[in-house]
Amino acid sequence: MYTIKDDKIIITDLTQFHPMHILECGQIFRYTKSQDDYIVYSKDQKAKIIRQNNNYIIECTDLDYFIKFFDLDTDYSIIKSTLTQNPLMEKAIEFGYGIRILNNNLLEMIISFIISANNNIPRIQKSIEYICNNLGDKKGDYYTFPNIESLHKADEEFFKKAGTGYRAKYLVDTIDKIYSNTFDLNFLANLDTNEARKYLLQLLGIGEKVADCILLFGLHRMDVFPVDTWIHKIYNESISKTPLNNRKHITRELVSKFQDLSGYAQQYLFYYRRSGI
Repeated sequence: MYTIKDDKIIITDLTQFHPMHILECGQIFRYTKSQDDYIVYSKDQKAKIIRQNNNYIIECTDLDYFIKFFDLDTDYSIIKSTLTQNPLMEKAIEFGYGIRILNNNLLEMIISFIISANNNIPRIQKSIEYICNNLGDKKGDYYTFPNIESLHKADEEFFKKAGTGYRAKYLVDTIDKIYSNTFDLNFLANLDTNEARKYLLQLLGIGEKVADCILLFGLHRMDVFPVDTWIHKIYNESISKTPLNNRKHITRELVSKFQDLSGYAQQYLFYYRRSGI
């Protein structure tokens, strides 16, 4: 899958890794693209992904961080082989074969997905960039995602200037709870998935879908299935004989169907359906 050479990660199996699939499937908002190359940011780290012949080269600030970040020690061929036993998944996996579920920073995911609610990706990216550029630390040619102390210095007006709209008050309230340890990120990380979801739902601006996104991308919980507009459409078009509007029911049914591979299945299906295929 990968080797390490000259302080770089060399991706040797391109059937298991495609940066466009990984970064443009809705699980991260801090990245830039130039032709076939990508730069991705997480927490205070940076990685550049370059296509070179039959390999991808990852030049990064911390090898161990990005090996974990890109989930490189997980064999996705086994996951895909299991999922394709379900006919619904075949075309989705063929289309998004290079998806990997990121291990992103939990605080960054909480803030990012509160901003993401009823929003579009360009606006989300601009808001997060504004927050990083004004509250993060400058590290060479980029800004880090701000820590909780820096975030706590910002008021509601700042977040409105960042373009977060009505979500600004949710951000201020959540940041205050995390800063004061009223909401404990370590406690959250040690809860089982159902209890962790309930804990997240205490925060303003976090509903079921946003909570499941945080659990999937911030805590790598694979027994969740975030249901947004696209998954809702897939369910009613291809899974259920009786269309449903109750997204909580849809989530339960899809998790029952895919179990511990639910998070993977969701990303393949979401990326495939959102691409208009």
